Amino acid sequence: MPTALITGASAGLGAEFARQLARRRADLILVARSEDALDSLAADLRSAHGVAVEVLVADLADQDGVGKVADRLRDAADPVDLLINNAGFGLPLQFADNDIDDEVRHLRVHVEASMRLMHAALQTMRGRGGRIINVASVAGFISRSTYSACKSWLIGFSRWANAEYARDGVTVTAVCPGFTHTTFHERMGLAVGQEGVPGFMWLNARDVVREGLRDAARGKSVSVPSLRYKALVALTRVLPTSLTSGVARRGRV
Repeated sequence: MPTALITGASAGLGAEFARQLARRRADLILVARSEDALDSLAADLRSAHGVAVEVLVADLADQDGVGKVADRLRDAADPVDLLINNAGFGLPLQFADNDIDDEVRHLRVHVEASMRLMHAALQTMRGRGGRIINVASVAGFISRSTYSACKSWLIGFSRWANAEYARDGVTVTAVCPGFTHTTFHERMGLAVGQEGVPGFMWLNARDVVREGLRDAARGKSVSVPSLRYKALVALTRVLPTSLTSGVARRGRV
């Protein structure tokens, strides 16, 4: 059975990745800061699917936390077949009004931690084969403060790495959902219905994960779940940046 390591696995898309992979009989390594939430999810998955589930408590904004997860990925005696870089959080869009330390932490989790974990995973995946999924966002295709900048980096790097390491049997896929019903926005203090986003723009986490796993299995470098967001991304290639940036400012998330 393959082994998958998932960061940000205690809730949202991370927990949904864990559930769907467990149903496919994959063994799991769940990474997050919340030990209680990880232990609860792990117990449910072991009971429901009979898979092995390892819990790894780590804060990916902290160098020691990233190092702990990287060491696990470099363990050639018990290798990881699928790395899912899902951990992340959002900040208010007004960069100049945000605490700069929060912005640096945001950059570390989304970009630096993902980069370090990909580098560690490649040490055992090259030649043996493996998959890496980076959970990005359609925000990476538009200009929307530092969140967009971080996700744009993940998309660009995934495109390059997918081509570069195909010869080694490794695929790298950036999964780019739009607004998805998870706890992401609640952690920003935005109650359901108060995010400033029309109802038709919301996606279901199960559908996002299902399509993302399918596209990764097909070796795609970029996966954009749902036809509506595929169309939106296509429009960003032809519309001026001034227009897409203006539209992006209208939501509160």
